[in-house]
Amino acid sequence: MIGAGVFSAFAPAAAAAGSGLLVGLAIAALVAYCNATSSARLAALYPTSGGTYVYGRERLGPFWGYLAGWSFVVGKTASCAAMALTVGLHVWPERAHLVAVAAVVLLTALNYVGVKKAARVIVATVLVVLAVVVVTGLGSSAVDLGNLGVAGGFGVLEAAGLLFFAFAGYARVATLGEEVRDPVRTIPRAISIALVITLFVYAAVGVTVLSVLGPARLAESKAPLVDVVVAAGVPGLAPVVTVGAALAALGALLALILGVSRTVLAMARDRHLPGALAVVHPRFSVPHRAELVVGAVVAIAAGFADLRGVIGFSSFGVLLYYAIANASAWTLGSRRVVPVVGLLGCVVLACTLPVVSVLSGAAVVVVGIVLYAVR
Repeated sequence: MIGAGVFSAFAPAAAAAGSGLLVGLAIAALVAYCNATSSARLAALYPTSGGTYVYGRERLGPFWGYLAGWSFVVGKTASCAAMALTVGLHVWPERAHLVAVAAVVLLTALNYVGVKKAARVIVATVLVVLAVVVVTGLGSSAVDLGNLGVAGGFGVLEAAGLLFFAFAGYARVATLGEEVRDPVRTIPRAISIALVITLFVYAAVGVTVLSVLGPARLAESKAPLVDVVVAAGVPGLAPVVTVGAALAALGALLALILGVSRTVLAMARDRHLPGALAVVHPRFSVPHRAELVVGAVVAIAAGFADLRGVIGFSSFGVLLYYAIANASAWTLGSRRVVPVVGLLGCVVLACTLPVVSVLSGAAVVVVGIVLYAVR
């Protein structure tokens, strides 16, 4: 969850909501909490690879499971492209697409042989970098608390939908159900703890970038956290923040490719995708064919996509995915307030995203429905 989103999502959110950015962050966090709670309950009941693809199938019927899986795969494929582009924009802006493709190839190879401790090192490093940015920014004379205004309206909801992109990550735990020790206990705890930590980190970073840069400058920034340390009078930290952003994006990309490939594995097992993708490597115990296909598609997208566009497109697909997760949790028969709020929140945020994101996302969903009907 703490990946490229914290380095890239605040700028488009500020362009939509201005000083109401923090209100949008709070709304995104509320929807994420509902989604996480519903996902945790379902993951404890169905600790198997596939996440909401499995939950929707078991609780609502095969079509809804398929639609969740399709939305997850296309939405998270776009997220992968966004992560890769974030690496490129920070490491070598003039050749961002080239760097993005190289990052996808490298991490697909790493996922192929299995993931153990690499993600821990990346997250620890990124947290240190974010702490440095917050302390440096808030401790400088560039802080203007007048930038922390409260605003409402449609722009805040659009910002919440874009910022939701930065929260979406807890599903990765659920999609790895078969590979987690004691999943009934571990998955719900992991999701809840991760969400609380992430919200605290994002709130601190949001206050920092908004108070130091202001909404107008933040909206135009391509690297907000780098601009914060420069504005705070410590330009020497800019390379450190750049490295942190690249590591964050690489860490998120590592987990994303891993999570998408597991959903592809589950859908292939049910023949919603080619059955050849359901093969698990005899030595590395990973769905290697699914990972190679996902890596190839992401590399192509990263070579041509626009960062802001893929963030919106990704949010649309992922919000639809979690809407189905909340609907599935509602059928469990108890504590229905949370899934109802989560379902309504997902639908509202999806509909208030930028028009291009809504139209393109809806078009891809329709394509998936047509393929299901033909099959």
